Amino acid sequence: MAFNVHDSILGTIGRTPLVRLNKMVADIPATVYAKVETFNPGHSIKDRMAIRMIEDAEKRGVLKPGGTIIEGTSGNTGMGLAIAAIVKGYRCIFTTTDKQSREKVDALRAFGAEVIVCPTDVEPEDPRSYYSVSSRLERETPNAWKPNQYDNLSNSAAHYETTGPEIWEQTEGRVDHLVVGVGTGGTICGTGRYLKEQKPGVKVWGIDTYGSVFKKYKETGILDKHEIYPYVTEGIGEDFLPQNVDFSVIDHFEKVTDRDAAITTREIVRQEGIWVGNSAGSAMAGLRQLRQHFKAGETVVVIFHDHGTRYLGKIFNPEWMRRTGYEPVPGPTAHTLVRNKRVADIVGVPVTASVDQALRQMSENNFSQIPVTKEDRIVGSLSESHAYACIVRDPAVRSQPVQAVMQKAFPYVDIETPVELLAPMITPENPAVLVRDFPANKVYVLTGYDVLQAI
Repeated sequence: MAFNVHDSILGTIGRTPLVRLNKMVADIPATVYAKVETFNPGHSIKDRMAIRMIEDAEKRGVLKPGGTIIEGTSGNTGMGLAIAAIVKGYRCIFTTTDKQSREKVDALRAFGAEVIVCPTDVEPEDPRSYYSVSSRLERETPNAWKPNQYDNLSNSAAHYETTGPEIWEQTEGRVDHLVVGVGTGGTICGTGRYLKEQKPGVKVWGIDTYGSVFKKYKETGILDKHEIYPYVTEGIGEDFLPQNVDFSVIDHFEKVTDRDAAITTREIVRQEGIWVGNSAGSAMAGLRQLRQHFKAGETVVVIFHDHGTRYLGKIFNPEWMRRTGYEPVPGPTAHTLVRNKRVADIVGVPVTASVDQALRQMSENNFSQIPVTKEDRIVGSLSESHAYACIVRDPAVRSQPVQAVMQKAFPYVDIETPVELLAPMITPENPAVLVRDFPANKVYVLTGYDVLQAI
């Protein structure tokens, strides 16, 4: 067959280019290449494992002609599955979370898939989670098959057989470091395992996000539920341990903040001319945090997972960046405001405490509002004025658990959020924000009064 001619679009999966990075790594002595996976037909690396999972299922007889593919996806795996389903004649139903970009959902629907959006801030076993909903739909739908990309080892096998060999060939065996954002674990573990078999000295660096359990589990062997809280970054991090994550392959996890990931994503586009998505920003920010580990004469490969078109409504939308506090603007930051705060550890009240106890705690600490916690996780808030209003309407509220009258949780912001962007976040309906210092693992409460002192 003639060069680069294929029987279907599926033949174009893989064999993506390795592109040398320049401006963004000017202070790194090693040579840094990006494996640019946007050249796959679905514009992401997930095409590789999507077709492998389908073909393995067909061989096992669990995916039959005319069947329905049902999967929980952040969008990219769904796209790969949808493309293959069109070629092979399957129907697709996908569940995703409400933190995923609108562009990802619209793209899946453009390929004929049915998409069900589920809440992000629930436990994986919660019946409303996108994991649970996809499992329920598989049980209820005739002739259905769920790939389960997290635990389906065809995922990592796809990268062991394609991504790893491609990088080895493209670098002519000179690769010394692999840097990859970790979600399902298939990319980093399949690719990393292959490269380490060829060259045992290759270091595999996993990029994690704050709010995910990977880093602490790797370092301590403990799955700490207290590490879990909502985060914005798409495509990496998890609140459970997928079977595709082989911790023996990954040498170290580096955490990257949502804000740094977003800012770095835009920098890749503006400095290197490569239009990539959120997980590439995380991987690149993590690589730069790890710069001291890369030496002259070494070769570093970082995976750029997906395309920037899926983030036009978020990272590439200046208004969204300002609203989240990620837009870099001059002036003081939240770090300036919390520098002199005496109390770093959050003083919260458990959901089971009475409203009277919550008011007493606010009075003792001279607070006008207080976070409400459940198993050390912040799940709500209570303001003094709201509590008093509830008591005036019904004095019996005093003895009720605070959960009965609590308000929504204060939003989290990064400690580097500019005060100019922080100020509009504090409103009568939202009288405080929680400022998280990620590296120090400290959280502060900032009120309108705190902000007024700086503006």
